[in-house]
Amino acid sequence: MKISSIVVLGGGSAGLMTALTLKRKLPQLDIRVIRSPDIGIIGVGEGTTAVFPRHFFEYLKMKPRDFYAEAHPTWKMGIRFLWGPRKEFFYTFSFEFERRLPQLSRNNGFYYSDEFPWLGQASAYMAHDKVFPRRPDGLPQFHNNHAFHIENKTFVGWLANRCLEHGVAITDATVTTETGGQGIAALRSEAGERITADLFVDASGFRSELLGRALHEPFRSYADSLFCDRAVIGGWPRTDEPILPYTVAETMEAGWCWRIDHEHFINRGYVYSSQFLGEDAAREEFLRKNPRVATETRVVKFRSGRYERSWVGNVVAVGNAAGFVEPLEATALQVICVEASTLADSLLDSLCEPTPTLVKLYNRYNGDQWDDIRNFLSIHYKFNTRLDNPFWRACQADVALHGAQDIVDWYCENGPSVLAGVALVHPSNSFRMDGHLALLVGQKVPHDRPYDPPPTEREFWRQHCRKLAEESRQGMSPEEALKAIRSPDLNWA
Repeated sequence: MKISSIVVLGGGSAGLMTALTLKRKLPQLDIRVIRSPDIGIIGVGEGTTAVFPRHFFEYLKMKPRDFYAEAHPTWKMGIRFLWGPRKEFFYTFSFEFERRLPQLSRNNGFYYSDEFPWLGQASAYMAHDKVFPRRPDGLPQFHNNHAFHIENKTFVGWLANRCLEHGVAITDATVTTETGGQGIAALRSEAGERITADLFVDASGFRSELLGRALHEPFRSYADSLFCDRAVIGGWPRTDEPILPYTVAETMEAGWCWRIDHEHFINRGYVYSSQFLGEDAAREEFLRKNPRVATETRVVKFRSGRYERSWVGNVVAVGNAAGFVEPLEATALQVICVEASTLADSLLDSLCEPTPTLVKLYNRYNGDQWDDIRNFLSIHYKFNTRLDNPFWRACQADVALHGAQDIVDWYCENGPSVLAGVALVHPSNSFRMDGHLALLVGQKVPHDRPYDPPPTEREFWRQHCRKLAEESRQGMSPEEALKAIRSPDLNWA
């Protein structure tokens, strides 16, 4: 297979992210996006992970100024969980559980308490609704331990503009599929055009037009770990509420509810299991707990799982066309970043002549990525004891941990130790051992090695946490940071 031309089916975030990534890394390729009105875009508020800014600003060298001006993001420091027996706990992108202060004999996780629900600067800032330290000149001290909240429509608009700037052709067309040869022979438009390419990227969302419908690749369900399959979505215009610098994940009767803060809008969504709750009852619970919802609610159906392979013949599926877990931990755009970058790196390394073993490795790597996310999310459900009802009892009894089982076994015997982290969590796993510990400690999963610090360590930890709180209160709020990035004094270099 010698690749010089690529057609991307789908003009949403997955298709445009992949097209932009390929064009930035391999500008000699002829890349064309088919934006079909039949496929459309989901168009909801989305959270991201720290993989997202690294992909665009470090890997692709895109200009942050353009992104902020056109996509209108707000910052996400992590997730505030209203989950498990604690009042709350925080999941950050800063890997705070893995650290150990020189004055203490154990790593941070052994000192966690409800008195101070933070372990480092990132979680302390979240607890006090701050986003960045304040520089002496009053501007934000930016750092890399954050992600974004973005509205899908404005993000897709920014992506489309960048694609056009870099020479990606975008065609609006409804197409049908012609199979043959190594997979897809061509796409045919309603106008009669026969669209061919050396490689087709399936970014058609849950429809999976090429990989699933045309090539009939087998689908691997995650239903034994992830029971939710619906989401009720709504929101309201922001008035005087402060902008929260994190996603909220709140336990609900048959699932959980997100809150994503945009500058002028608050987005809420109730992810639930249709086996335990009907659509009308889910909508009623959602509206009862969110009486300010002003938009018309809508229900999005999904299934959790992935196709056995995402690269088959001359088709590579990305995003929801390759698989989907669920919105918890906001991994959808992270997965697309990884899929797009590994595809670009594969073509770069092979001089655009990918070999069967390279394709096999690509499939294994990206399949493992999906499975790692499934495993991580299973811990969220297996140990959430906040509510005692049929759904959550079923989660505790029946959720399969799969690859997370060894991590849980280690934790139950050794507590929040990171000693075996490298052996238990593959280096490509974006959550690392730290993320797993944040969920296990945050949900008060019992273990056999509770640590009672001596008085000197206990007092040092209290003073350390008080100092973090004091520093956090001096930090910059999201509103202040938004004002600062629009200041002519900000040096974007």
